Amino acid sequence: MANTSHRALQLLSLLGPGRQWSLRELATRLGTSERTVRRDIETLRRLDYPIATIHGPDGGYRLGAGRTLPPLLFDHDQALAVVVALQTAPSTMFGLRDDAARALAALHQVMPPALRASMESLRLTRLQNYWEFPAPPIDPAALTAVGTAVRHRHLLVTETLRPDGTRPEPSDPDYLPAHRIEPHHLVVWAARWYLVAYDLTDNEWRVRRVDRLHPRPTTQHFAARALPHPDLAHFVMSTHDRGDTPAAWQCTGTARLNLPAHVVARWAPGGSVVEHLDTEYCRLTLGAWSWAGIAGILATFDTELTDLHPPELVHACRRLAHRWATIADTENLGPSHK
Repeated sequence: MANTSHRALQLLSLLGPGRQWSLRELATRLGTSERTVRRDIETLRRLDYPIATIHGPDGGYRLGAGRTLPPLLFDHDQALAVVVALQTAPSTMFGLRDDAARALAALHQVMPPALRASMESLRLTRLQNYWEFPAPPIDPAALTAVGTAVRHRHLLVTETLRPDGTRPEPSDPDYLPAHRIEPHHLVVWAARWYLVAYDLTDNEWRVRRVDRLHPRPTTQHFAARALPHPDLAHFVMSTHDRGDTPAAWQCTGTARLNLPAHVVARWAPGGSVVEHLDTEYCRLTLGAWSWAGIAGILATFDTELTDLHPPELVHACRRLAHRWATIADTENLGPSHK
């Protein structure tokens, strides 16, 4: 029964894109006899899949319109969950908007009437929040190469791209030689894809932005290593050198914080950059819609700030300090003096 179900799903996946198949082609692809393929087709028809038989010398089989979801794969709630996920995916994984829309259209075709009606009631309009920090679209080929290497534990040879996605020439000052890495995990955080890898060139664990990598796959296998931290999320968020670049804002400023880089990296907003200075200090570059906005974010770290740039950020900090001091003085006067 398990083999029959698996084979029937394979058959359904072949017929799904709308292509017409001859009986011999289907039997070859499925590695079974033509008689077994006929039996599987009848099984799918009993499950209400409209598989049409095309007669004539160029005949064969094709999945007709109005086909339904596999009943053992999706129930009502699961189907709606997929619909919502596809409509909201571009807000967390940029560069997938067109693919998500095409997948949603394909899902609409295979839904039975009752689910299709529910789907139409869940058409969403996605509005981007100001605190979303779009990352550059990822080349699907690069993401596939990295994901395949992670799955099969194959070494990757990677080059670091510029923030705009172009490859620097060896004569450029920002050029870095290719590195051999062991890719272990893919992580999505703050709408960005990160790769946790062991860098064989530097003999260190690294976290790298996938959109900043030009990967060259290999077939060389590597053995799994113990991760540098038991909490993978903590390791990614607290790694300051991830290849991040400042997001595009009306205002961008920097400050020296009396905190270690790994602490600031974990809590800094997406689209900011943390630079390690020493074990106790780091530099944070971030943006906001106003200079006061940057000053307010810096204040959330509750630590000493020095070496602020540009002057507009310094002036904003002074204005906020005066405003907060006025509030504190007013509160200390008590109700009778207000």
